[in-house]
Amino acid sequence: MKEYETVIGLEVHVELATKTKIFCGCSTAFGGAPNTHTCPVCTGMPGSLPVLNRKVVEYAASVGLATHCEITRYGRFDRKNYFYPDNPQNYQISQLYLPICRNGYVDIETPEGSRRVGIHEIHMEEDAGKLIHDDFLDCSLVDYNRSGVPLIETVSEPDMRSADDVIAYLEKLRMTIQYLGASDCKLQEGSMRADVNLSVREKGAEKLGTRAEMKNINSFRAIARAIDYERARQIDVLESGGSVVQETLRWDDTAGYTYPMRSKEDAKDYRYFPEPDLVPLVISDEFLDQLRQQMPEFREEKMERYRRSYDLTESEIEQITSARRMADLFEAVVDLGADPRETAKWLNGDILRLLKEEGKSANDVSLPPVYLAKLIQLVGAGTINRNTAKSVLEAIWKDPQDPEVYVQEHGLAIVPDNGALEKVIEEVIAANPKSVADWKSGKKKAVGFLVGQTMKAMKGKADPAAVNRMLSEKLARL
Repeated sequence: MKEYETVIGLEVHVELATKTKIFCGCSTAFGGAPNTHTCPVCTGMPGSLPVLNRKVVEYAASVGLATHCEITRYGRFDRKNYFYPDNPQNYQISQLYLPICRNGYVDIETPEGSRRVGIHEIHMEEDAGKLIHDDFLDCSLVDYNRSGVPLIETVSEPDMRSADDVIAYLEKLRMTIQYLGASDCKLQEGSMRADVNLSVREKGAEKLGTRAEMKNINSFRAIARAIDYERARQIDVLESGGSVVQETLRWDDTAGYTYPMRSKEDAKDYRYFPEPDLVPLVISDEFLDQLRQQMPEFREEKMERYRRSYDLTESEIEQITSARRMADLFEAVVDLGADPRETAKWLNGDILRLLKEEGKSANDVSLPPVYLAKLIQLVGAGTINRNTAKSVLEAIWKDPQDPEVYVQEHGLAIVPDNGALEKVIEEVIAANPKSVADWKSGKKKAVGFLVGQTMKAMKGKADPAAVNRMLSEKLARL
């Protein structure tokens, strides 16, 4: 069998985080009753005219600058004509001839080492509506809430060679866009979707093979599975003497295979022509300078600063900086006086656990920094122990409130009376002669049970370190 090389390029659609749609004032909020975020413009009513949302241009150009693209100073929009029920105008306003960004790149890290993936272009366009297929009623319904939501489409060069390359590229692109605040890039809500263009060729060949496009795959796991399947399918076709057909495929993640949707269209099939209802787009030096000044500190820069400024492990730094919201929370809590190491432990431990239990990501964290800072300081001051602090965190996570007030109102502070603690320890020793005997026979772990019993009797209002110390001293004198 011949050796084959996989060649992959991506078209990544990202819904931008504007409050209103690209050409009208309707809300872009996810969800809502069907067809309630609509108006004559985004439902394609005759006589309605589009007006470009400036924020869309700001976000698109910012993503271009962050991915080393050239920004097109004189641009325009074009009409992409096609007929489909979720496309109310029977055309989509997009950019073909003069996209806003061109000739960029991102650098990625893969198991095989560093790789640079070129970006052919980034263009702005409007999203279509959504078809809901009702098998019970045997019909399809159309929801136009998403129609007109602003998109950028990032078209890569065919520089990727494996699923690992693709996932690394998507993660880098997603993190860049999230750090910019241009989109939440939530694959599960469809705000980031990828079309995978894949072909195979004999290893060493210069000419590209015939590509197939897999549409709108919305999870990294599904993308990796689809790539592995389609690579194997095309190799099987070639090895059996056949030819790969250029077509658009849909990936069935449940069944684990691709199947044809339609033959692959070219630009001529869409009869593009300049959008007559929008004026040309002129981008000035002042506009771009303003965007450059607003650029955030991206993850790589933030990681390097953390290495210099904080005594954190590499894994702690990677976890905290994996989401901008998490990194912002870390820095705000530390600025309020909390210990950086303790802050990192809380974020990477209990905070991530609580987010996971709610099915949320690190970019969804919303706990006020002052509350987490106070909680960490309460533990550091010995006002409450760590176990009590975990319970307090869960309470203020569900019902945000000042942890100091919560501890006071619920009587959770550690009892400072060593006399009371000593009395409880004596009672615990007297009530557990077997554990005492185990300890005397050399089973030092028996003290752990006695500590637990003491903490239970104290209702958590004791310092575990003090309990352990006093218990050890008492046992040593027996």
